[in-house]
Amino acid sequence: MNKKLLLSVFLLLVVTLSFAQTKEELHAQKAEKQAEADKFQGEANALQAQIDALPGWRTGAFGTIGGSLSNFSNWYGQGTPELSSGSFGITLNAFANKIEDKYFWRNSLTTNLNWIKFDDKNDDSDDDSFKNGTDVFNISSLYGRNISKTWAISGLMEYRTTLLDNFNDPGYLDVGVGATWTPIENLIVVIHPLNYNFVFADSDSVFESSMGAKIVADYTRQIGAINFKTNLSTFQSYKSGDLSNITWTNSFSYTLWKMIGVGFDFGLRSNKQEALNYALAQTPATATDFDDVDNKLQSYYTFGLSYKF
Repeated sequence: MNKKLLLSVFLLLVVTLSFAQTKEELHAQKAEKQAEADKFQGEANALQAQIDALPGWRTGAFGTIGGSLSNFSNWYGQGTPELSSGSFGITLNAFANKIEDKYFWRNSLTTNLNWIKFDDKNDDSDDDSFKNGTDVFNISSLYGRNISKTWAISGLMEYRTTLLDNFNDPGYLDVGVGATWTPIENLIVVIHPLNYNFVFADSDSVFESSMGAKIVADYTRQIGAINFKTNLSTFQSYKSGDLSNITWTNSFSYTLWKMIGVGFDFGLRSNKQEALNYALAQTPATATDFDDVDNKLQSYYTFGLSYKF
């Protein structure tokens, strides 16, 4: 009996030691292969950096899609027990840049569109369709001739409007010349003291074109699974501060699986002409000129799934 017990213990120890040794060997082999993979990945990244630095076209795009649908029936705990609601939004950031030794041509597109729905099924008079929500469209083209490694003489054309509602009412077209500064890779700073801000709108009494200075700062970067873009565009009118405007948009996405991930976008804007135009439409008796309106900061954000093109 004792011999059988000792034999059983011995066999158990042999199996345990063999398993432990095999596991340690597998870990060692994995660490060796991982080190080789890291080495080759580093070499591939270095080659990609050399490819990216070559003259020629560079293109890319990423965006965010967010949405939800809900339906309630006899849900008496809320104020509207018979409710159908939903929202859907899409953001797209795209660029096409031609980078040469003596010049560059940078083109970008930013758009953020959103639709919302709130239908009280017990109210036949309400609107049960999807309504326009966030509505942002911006396209720009920047051309420059290099005079040093970080400075260039440049010309910019930038157009901003809405697509879903009141297209080109208002619409803003900036055309100007000046200098572009690129202190680090992926950061573009445009300084154009000679810029004309064309404003297109049905209400000529509120919106007015003028001469001024245009400043744009754009930083677009990809770090592994992370893509982000921030853009600050401001126009300072020489005629009046009431005709100036500023817009700051930001896009962020993180890839979780293949080309799919999560994304977040938000934007801020200050535009006194738009504030006055809205006030005149809502309360015309109390708003007559720029001194009568409170130019509140405009904002939006979108959160949802992202897709890298």
